[in-house]
Amino acid sequence: MEIARSNTCTINANRYCETLRKLRRAIQIRRRGRLSGGIVLLHDNTRPHTAAATQELLDQFEWEIFDHPPYSPGLAHSDFHLSLKLKEFLGGKRFGSDEELENAVTTWLNELAAEEYDMGILKLVDRYNECLNVGGDYVEK
Repeated sequence: MEIARSNTCTINANRYCETLRKLRRAIQIRRRGRLSGGIVLLHDNTRPHTAAATQELLDQFEWEIFDHPPYSPGLAHSDFHLSLKLKEFLGGKRFGSDEELENAVTTWLNELAAEEYDMGILKLVDRYNECLNVGGDYVEK
């Protein structure tokens, strides 16, 4: 009997660092000059984010970390601007393979206007400020 293999993998510090390197290359290619302006990442306290290897790589890249307050549902990544829009885009669709899903999401992301990204970041800043004003407690939407 053959066991079906999954394309999923565990995200550890090595895998996360690989993703950060790919992100850096993509920014260098698509957003020339943006790396010199500084990159800020929103990080929670998961092991891949807090691992020594990750911290060393981010120090090398000179990227700033914008800490995510622990257990703050008001700033949950799943609550972020693009996640809701992506959920809406994917709603009711079926894909024949992981590759088909990946292609659809990649196309969708590439077609979004820059303003969509900017608006999402501004919303995140507002929500983060609200969260800080109440000492990290839950913030209603």
